[in-house]
Amino acid sequence: MTSAAVLAWYVVAPHLEPQRVWVEIAIVALAVLPGTLLLVLIALPLWSRRWLIAAAVALALIAFGCTEAGWGLAANFAKLWAAVFAGWAFVRLFEELSWVALIAVIVPIVDVLSVWRGPTRSITSHHIHVYENVAIAFLAPGGPFYFGPPDILFYALFLAAAQRWNLRVVWTWVSCTGMYGVAIATAYAVHKNGIAALPFLSFGFLAPNADLLWRSIRSGRSSSAAAAP
Repeated sequence: MTSAAVLAWYVVAPHLEPQRVWVEIAIVALAVLPGTLLLVLIALPLWSRRWLIAAAVALALIAFGCTEAGWGLAANFAKLWAAVFAGWAFVRLFEELSWVALIAVIVPIVDVLSVWRGPTRSITSHHIHVYENVAIAFLAPGGPFYFGPPDILFYALFLAAAQRWNLRVVWTWVSCTGMYGVAIATAYAVHKNGIAALPFLSFGFLAPNADLLWRSIRSGRSSSAAAAP
């Protein structure tokens, strides 16, 4: 039912009358983002499957082929799930929750630098068509709002980490999804075509799980100290 509703929206949205920008932002932040990303939460039990890397590569190739063929809707969902599966495959490489917490601290800094003066700025300023070809679109009546593949990859990674280490999975989904809505609103409030989204995502992951993360880190330090000669 959820998948059908999401698919129906993506088919119908381009044919609807454009609305004022803040109405469009509200539509995406309050309905399109949560509705689309709810599919990721529903599919979360798949996060530990061994075929995820192969599936991510296959979907990336399908997305490329669909883009070249002009099949935008199919390409968009192939890109979405390629990034999700890549994030889930990536989380399997982490041995401890503290590693994920460290990533949540580091990636916002890298993302800010990339958007400020790095490759993201160069691509969005001079090669916007390249960005649009690889980014995932969340549709409003007036056009798409884009998130880059790393934004979705880390979204999936943090959600899978919450599942793997028994954090607050539903609240993590609510918080991360909500913060991406805040990121869209912030970009338009400060009159930017795009801003670093990963700082918002990291906050969305850390905020509902801060006490559990701290407890896990302290427990790890205590275990290391006890094991020392």
